[in-house]
Amino acid sequence: MNSSAPPEQTPELDRARSLRAAVSGNILEWFDWTLYAIFSTYLASNFFDDSDPTSALLSTLAVFAVGFVARPFGGLVFGRLADRKGRKFTMVLTMCLMAVASLAIALIPSYESIGVWASFALLIARLTQGLAHGGEAGVSYTYVGEISPRDRRGLWGSSVFTAVTFGVMLATLVAALLTGILGKDDMSRYGWRIAFAIGAVLGLYALFLRRAASESPHFEENSDSAATAPPIARKDIVKIGVLILMLSAGQNAAYYTWATFASAYAISAKGMDPNGAFIASLLAQLVVLALLPLSGHLSDKYGRRTMAAAFGISGAVLVLPIAAILTAQPWTLFVTQAMGLAVWCCASAMYPALMSELVPTRARAMGVGFATSLSVAIFGGTAPYLNTWLTSRDLGWVFSVYVGALCLLSLVAALIMKETKGIDLSTVGMPFRNSDKNEHQASPSDLGELSNR
Repeated sequence: MNSSAPPEQTPELDRARSLRAAVSGNILEWFDWTLYAIFSTYLASNFFDDSDPTSALLSTLAVFAVGFVARPFGGLVFGRLADRKGRKFTMVLTMCLMAVASLAIALIPSYESIGVWASFALLIARLTQGLAHGGEAGVSYTYVGEISPRDRRGLWGSSVFTAVTFGVMLATLVAALLTGILGKDDMSRYGWRIAFAIGAVLGLYALFLRRAASESPHFEENSDSAATAPPIARKDIVKIGVLILMLSAGQNAAYYTWATFASAYAISAKGMDPNGAFIASLLAQLVVLALLPLSGHLSDKYGRRTMAAAFGISGAVLVLPIAAILTAQPWTLFVTQAMGLAVWCCASAMYPALMSELVPTRARAMGVGFATSLSVAIFGGTAPYLNTWLTSRDLGWVFSVYVGALCLLSLVAALIMKETKGIDLSTVGMPFRNSDKNEHQASPSDLGELSNR
């Protein structure tokens, strides 16, 4: 057994320093990841045949979606690495990959210069980002959940998506500044490349911060006993994975609809002025920064099930009215995003805490990373493409109904799961209301077998 302090007695100074390191890395990770969506119209004109603008944009969004295909593999590979070698080591590694991929996108020659090879190079860079991001998500959710005080795990966990929002805001701010300083032609030729280069440089700062973080005390306390713990039935592992998918589906579709891709959609589909769209999106995200810690606190007070149900109901009821607001005026984008992201906060703020409460410590990073990334790939990465494709055929309402239906899955999950707030992460068992109290725990090998199906 390691001699580190027990998980619930970790010094507050170490907790705070480690939390800052994780959050700072998340900001820069999401800055790099979000740039692709924000500058999708510029990427379309530079890396694909722009003789048909709609086709070029759809091709760019297809690469956007393909990047998500790599995320479950990243969650599996880097999650297993984090469960064996540690959370800190893996977070440093994923940050390195993300920065390298961002630099590559900044330097790829245009379609006009090298033809289809430009499209292929963009695909490889995006796949690399997907691997890194899939690993980062599961490990960072796990890490923050494990270093958080038990009775404030929801509040501390909200810092992850606060960091996500800061990263998106930083990317949006860079886009607003560049579009405001450079003309339309200069932005199309080289302005967007500056943003990706900035992301690569900022990655060096994230590496410095993460190297100063402490290892998760739960990982250290459980690393010696992990191999001797009894496994559970494979069918129970499947049930946990399905539960995570149900909790994640609507949240992922909502986020990539109302946050990551909203400004690009407003520009391409509604004809909104790019600078106005980026500013409106930035202001909406400021609102979210206040709502995330509040939602995390509410999950600590009223429970994870209550907040999951609130997200499911509000998402299903409001999705059509929210979509109807958006026009070519920037203020409508602000209202649309602020309302949509307020709904999203109900589920996202507590998400790292909830995920850490659903999977045993020794397999947590891999289990959470794989299931979460699979949900993102299926429901998040495809959302911008489906939205653009259906809107081009005057069927935008179908997409809204689709998002609302996915949100309702969270309500179903809330009805069948146990309340998990405040539990000891060392004693995580089956999360269902009808499960026995003395369940066995899942082993890494069982989760690995599930992921290979």
